[in-house]
Amino acid sequence: MDTDTGWRYIGALVLQTDHCSGEVNVDNGKASFLSKALRLAPKVLCWFAGTLVLLVVALFIASFFLDEPLRSSMEKKMNHHLKGYSVRLPGLHFQLVGLSMTLKGLTVTQQAHPDTPVARFPMLHVSIHWREIFAGRLVSELSLDRPEVHINLKQLRSEVASKVPFKDRGWQEAIEAIYPLKINKLEVTDGNLVYIDQDPKRPLRLSHLFLQASNIRNIHFPEKVYPSSFHLETVVFDTGRAVVDGKANFLAQPHPGINARFTAEKVPLDYFRPVIARSNLSIRNGILFASGETEYAPQVKVAHVHNLTIQGMELDYIHSPRTAAAEKRRVEKVKKAASEVAGKPGILLRLDQLALSNCNLGFVNKSASPAYRVFLADTALTLSNLSNKFLQGPAKVKINGKFMGSGSTQATASFRPEKDGPDFDVHVKIENTRLTSMNDLFRAYGKFDVSEGTFSFYSDLQVRNNVITGYVKPFFKDVKVYDKRTDKEKSLFRRMYEMLVGGIATLLERSPREVVATKADISGRVENPQVSTWQIVAGLVRNAFFKAILPGFEKEVSRAQRR
Repeated sequence: MDTDTGWRYIGALVLQTDHCSGEVNVDNGKASFLSKALRLAPKVLCWFAGTLVLLVVALFIASFFLDEPLRSSMEKKMNHHLKGYSVRLPGLHFQLVGLSMTLKGLTVTQQAHPDTPVARFPMLHVSIHWREIFAGRLVSELSLDRPEVHINLKQLRSEVASKVPFKDRGWQEAIEAIYPLKINKLEVTDGNLVYIDQDPKRPLRLSHLFLQASNIRNIHFPEKVYPSSFHLETVVFDTGRAVVDGKANFLAQPHPGINARFTAEKVPLDYFRPVIARSNLSIRNGILFASGETEYAPQVKVAHVHNLTIQGMELDYIHSPRTAAAEKRRVEKVKKAASEVAGKPGILLRLDQLALSNCNLGFVNKSASPAYRVFLADTALTLSNLSNKFLQGPAKVKINGKFMGSGSTQATASFRPEKDGPDFDVHVKIENTRLTSMNDLFRAYGKFDVSEGTFSFYSDLQVRNNVITGYVKPFFKDVKVYDKRTDKEKSLFRRMYEMLVGGIATLLERSPREVVATKADISGRVENPQVSTWQIVAGLVRNAFFKAILPGFEKEVSRAQRR
């Protein structure tokens, strides 16, 4: 049986079957008509399929003729909307089949500093998010392949100094000029984000960045606080890694809300050197590990760090006459910000545990002559339960290290909730510091140096109800100020002065314990505490110096110091 005969026979069976008896009755006239119809059906189908294919091909070819007019028009529209920035679009392809758009080589340049584009998009693809058609929504999905955002300090300062608010820069209108539908899904593949502060050789770089965000328009689960989801992972400064997973409400007002978990591993801190230098901090080396969660929404702002670990960091705070005024203003700003954060009920800052290991922390005073550095080497620090609300009780601090590289140091502190002002205890013990490591300090304030001796220090301080109480007790042992083997190049007067100071130390060494010590009590209001420096000096002078030597020596030493 050939194909046509088969079609006729099947058609007759379908149309002429007696459903009650199950018999087949074929009417010759109807069968003839049906035979002709069935014979034409394959041809109609072929014509329909061929027409559809030709239409698709025609649309595909027509897309290429539309590319250049669309590219030129889109570039003009984007530049018309943007304020302070301009774009260049070398290539575009619009696909009528599927209504998708691909932009090639799009660059964004800041007009104030046009030398380096702030953003490059080698491939930007946008299309209808077909899946959401079934939900009754016409939205788009956007994918970026290998995008680069490149910002330097000059560009950032121009952005901050601009009088045009960010929302009025025309970015939304420029994006809508690319594709009129709202973005519901975003995907970034192999992105790069670079910031150059002052040293172009050490940029802050996030590389191989992957970002995926879905349900941006809250089509699904609109009743939830955070209907959208996102995932981000990136390489940090070439060797570190960071991952962020969370939920979001990108449509929240007045700004989007997010709730996310984050982890960071092996982040090198040395890259932050030019940035933090403006805060009088100098950082060298150091590796950071961190984990926690954050929630930033119109009504709630929470930053909760579970663990923050820093290894091998060298950090100095540098005080100098040139930056003294700026330092004072910075302290006032910090105080104000801390007060505001503590007073707002919707803000919670919490750190479960901070751990420093093998770190070197110092203070450099360049306003003294000569400049000196006081530091704590081999520092191991643990801080737990720090919060602006103290919901889980007091914060605890424990420090171990070597003062000036040699003095065994232990310190503990406890910080309690601030009801009527600061409320904390501090205990410090420093033992057997080599005095020679403190010579710059002695030269700056005492105009002499030492060749032998050790220094120890004990302190116990409490602050409650805006009142500070406690004591400090320094010990100087086996002090030797003058040594002719190392002082050959000094002036005659300087050698005479140091011999006199050394003579005082010799008299003191005749005591059974060979120790110079004094205890200075501290008390006063926190706003204006009775600083202990003068008490320490007075106690040392009264108990050690002036009671042990000839009257009038005080005048000679004072005169020598003035010279």
